[in-house]
Amino acid sequence: MKSVLKALENESIEIFREAAAAFRKPVMLYSIGKDSAVLLHLARKAFSPGKIPFPVMHIDTTWKFKEMITFRAEIVKQYDLNLIVETNQQGVKDGITPFTPGVSISEYTRIMKTVALREGLDKHGFDAAFGGSRRDEERSRAKERIFSVREPGHRWDPRQQRPELWRTYNSRLATDQTMRVFPLSDWTESDIWQYIHQENIPVNSLYFAKERPVVFRGDQMIMVDDERYPLEPGEKPVMKMIRFRTLGCYPLTAAVESTATTLKEVMDEVLEVKVSERATRLIDGDKEDSMEKKKTEGYF
Repeated sequence: MKSVLKALENESIEIFREAAAAFRKPVMLYSIGKDSAVLLHLARKAFSPGKIPFPVMHIDTTWKFKEMITFRAEIVKQYDLNLIVETNQQGVKDGITPFTPGVSISEYTRIMKTVALREGLDKHGFDAAFGGSRRDEERSRAKERIFSVREPGHRWDPRQQRPELWRTYNSRLATDQTMRVFPLSDWTESDIWQYIHQENIPVNSLYFAKERPVVFRGDQMIMVDDERYPLEPGEKPVMKMIRFRTLGCYPLTAAVESTATTLKEVMDEVLEVKVSERATRLIDGDKEDSMEKKKTEGYF
């Protein structure tokens, strides 16, 4: 396993260095999750002993778990990061939330995530963005190249992606094109957790089981993280031993029942599960809109 992780690490570091040399103004997207933790660790390794030569950017919908924002502050301070936080202020002004009447989950995602990301990239003039997507997560992400060109408006066209033969990356950009770069493309969820264990990388406490207040929405358990979550008449959250496989906006991120309170127990649990962690993301289950369509509009 160590030899596999070393090969993946070397590939990712090479990708970071190649992109940093090729692009005028790159940025790293930071979602505060486990993949972002590994991505940040690899970026630090790639440019050690110097600092990471580009900023990190977090798209904050204002509906992230409270523990995510606390963890973000700790990591920024610990590693002295140049953090940029972007929020769609017009969306906030318009009162767009996961519960806005007449606004679907897909529309909420487009307004508060996709539009905020596009605006942030344009405002700062970034020509490349590192992301933590992996090909094993979801079918449309399996179509991604490592160097994934974006057309004007940050549109993704899978038919226009360039061949990557013998680990040769085409970094050239036409006018108004930008690039998304995915150093973790060849990693799996199991690889991520094995590497976190090997490298002793700090990750958010939400990944570990703890008694937390939840409500049931269909087959999904949703953690009630603050008073903004609308409860049904007479409904009270119940305490369940849960953890999360993926992190996002808390009303749209389902928990899983678990007793895994240590990194080793989480790793053992992941090895037994056959369903992608994206199965707990409600935005992926919205039938009105596929992940591929979200990506064509500029989603992560």
